[in-house]
Amino acid sequence: MAVKYDESSIKSLEWNEHIRTRPGMYIGKLGDGQSPDDGIYVLVKEIIDNSIDEFVMGAGKRIDIEIKEHSAKIRDWGRGIPLGKVVECVSKMNTGGKYDSEAFQKSVGLNGVGTKAVNALSSYFCVVSHRDGKCKKAEFKFGNLIKQYPEKPSSEKNGTEVYFEPDKDIFKNFRFLPAYMEERIWNYAYLNTGLSLNFNGKIYESKNGLFDLLSSQAKDSMRYPIIHCKGKDIEIAFTHGELYGEHYFSFVNGQHTTQGGTHQAAFREGVVKGVRDFFKKDFDSSDVRNYMLAAVSVRIQEPVFESQTKTKLGSTTVAPGGAALRNWMVDFIAKEVDNYLHKNPESAKIIQERIAQNERERKEIAGVRKLANERAKKAAVHNRKLRDCKVHLIDLKNEKKNETMIFITEGDSASGSITTARDVQTQAVFSLRGKPLNTYGIGRKVVYENEEFNLLQHALDIENGLENLRYNKVIIATDADVDGMHIRLLMVSFFLQFFPELVEEKHLYILQTPLFRVRNKKETLYCYNEQERDAAQAKLGAQAETTRFKGLGEIDPEEFGLFIGEDMRVEPVIMPQESNTNKMLEYYMGNNTATRTEHVINNLRTEAVADL
Repeated sequence: MAVKYDESSIKSLEWNEHIRTRPGMYIGKLGDGQSPDDGIYVLVKEIIDNSIDEFVMGAGKRIDIEIKEHSAKIRDWGRGIPLGKVVECVSKMNTGGKYDSEAFQKSVGLNGVGTKAVNALSSYFCVVSHRDGKCKKAEFKFGNLIKQYPEKPSSEKNGTEVYFEPDKDIFKNFRFLPAYMEERIWNYAYLNTGLSLNFNGKIYESKNGLFDLLSSQAKDSMRYPIIHCKGKDIEIAFTHGELYGEHYFSFVNGQHTTQGGTHQAAFREGVVKGVRDFFKKDFDSSDVRNYMLAAVSVRIQEPVFESQTKTKLGSTTVAPGGAALRNWMVDFIAKEVDNYLHKNPESAKIIQERIAQNERERKEIAGVRKLANERAKKAAVHNRKLRDCKVHLIDLKNEKKNETMIFITEGDSASGSITTARDVQTQAVFSLRGKPLNTYGIGRKVVYENEEFNLLQHALDIENGLENLRYNKVIIATDADVDGMHIRLLMVSFFLQFFPELVEEKHLYILQTPLFRVRNKKETLYCYNEQERDAAQAKLGAQAETTRFKGLGEIDPEEFGLFIGEDMRVEPVIMPQESNTNKMLEYYMGNNTATRTEHVINNLRTEAVADL
C-alpha cells in the first residue's frame, strides 16, 4: 500500500521546534553531564563565549559564572545587548552582532545560532541587558517568549546577564560536574590575560597565558623551561615532560579544539622543522615530539570548523592577507624555535638528549612491536577476550558513534553478565584474566610483551594515538571489593602511564553498579550506597528483603541490563588541574611501601572512631 504524500505531508517547523527536534545539529550529543562534550556544557559555553567576545573587543574585564547542578547564570560587564534587540538576539535565528566583522573580528560564533539553541533547549531562559542607565528583561520557555518587561532605569553597569535551566526532558538525569566546568574556566583565563572570571565564588586569572597553562600541567616533570612565544594572532608554548606520547591543548579564537585540526597539525610540523633547522639533522618527527606537552592558540577571521560544536578546525586560510594557515604557522613556529635554541644552549642540549633517548626507545621496541602486532592480528580473528559491538566511534556517518563504549571486566563471570545484557550495537566487552601487571616503572615494551595489554591496545586501536579510537567511553567495570578496587587502580595506572591522552580527553570511566537490592512483593529498589539502602528499607518497610551484591557476576543479566542502559551510572576519571601524574603514580604504584604504610597508619579510622 502506497504511503499518502500530498500537501498535508509538508511540515514547516518554527526555529525553536527545529532545534528541539534536532538538537544534535546544534550542540552535538545530549548526554547527562558525565562526558565533557555533553550538550549541557555546550550550552554554558555558548553563553560564556559571547561574554568573552565582549572582553576581546575591549568591553568588560570580569565575568561572573554561577553553576549549580541544574542551572547556570552568566553575567558580564560588556556593552550589553542593544535594548531594542534583546528579544531578537536570543530568539530570532541568524540575528546577532557577529555578522559585522568590524564589531567582532575574530569571534568563535559567527552564525547567530548559539544563544538561540540555549534558549530553545531550556525549560526556563531569562536574559537581562544593562545599557547606558537602562535595562531590558525577557523570559522564555522552550524558546517561546512568555514575558517581556518594558525598559526601566538601571543603576548597574553595562553588561548582559543570562540565566537558564536545561530541559530535563531532553537532558535526562543531567547534572553539571564542577571538575569539567573548572577546566573550561581555567582555559578561558589562560587565553584571555587580564580577564577575571568569578566561578562559584572562586577567582580565575592568568598573567602569562599559555605559559601558565603548561606550568599547571607539567610542574616538576618538565625537562627544561617552557618555550613560550607570542606573535600577532598566535601564541605557542611547549616543553618535554615525563608522560609518554604527545599532549596538546589547541585553541582557535578561544575555542578549545579538542580534536585538533589544521592549526595543531601546523604546530607539530613547525616544531619539528625548527628543531631540524637548528641541529642540521633530519630527526624522525616522532622522536622530536614524543613526551612533548604543548599549547597553541590562534585567532583568525571566519574560522571554518568541521561541526557546530567547533572541536576541530578545518580552515585552510587565515586573515589578514588570506595567507595559507599552515604556511603562516609553520614559518612562524620554526623561526621562533630556531631563535630560542640559539639563545638557550642548555635547553637545546636537553632537547637533543631527549630526542636521542626517544630514538633508542623507538628502535628498542621496533622488533617487539612487529612480533606482538602479528600475534594480535592473528588473535583478532578469534579474540576470546573481546566481544565487539557493531558501531564504532570511527564510523563518522553513524548517528550512534558517540554512544559506543567498551567495558573492561575482571574474569568470565562478570563479562558473562555484561555480555548477555549489553546492547550489541554500541557496547563491547573486554575480559581481563585476574589482576593485570603493575606497569609503573616498566618501559613501553611491556605493552607489546604482555599479551593482554597488547590485545587491549589493539581492541581500542590506540597504538598510534586516539585518532582511530574505536569507542567513545572506555569503562572499567570491576567488583566493588578490595580486589576489584585493586584491578581498577592497576588499569587506571596503565592508561595514565602509556595512554594518558585517553584520560586527558575524558574517555576513561568507572562503572558504578548497585551494592544492594531492597525489595518487597510490589517494588524493587537498587541502592548504590548505605544511605540509599537505609532510605529504601524505610520506604518498603520491615518485611523488605535486602541483598548485598558481592560481585558483578552475582547480578542476574536481566537486572544488569538496567545498570548499563539509559540510567547507567559512570564516573569519569579526571586528573585535577594542579595534579602531578608522575608523583601520584610513584606514590601509589611505586616501591615506596614504607611511605604508604605510614600514611595508612596515621590516617586509619576504626569503626569505633568512625561511629563517634
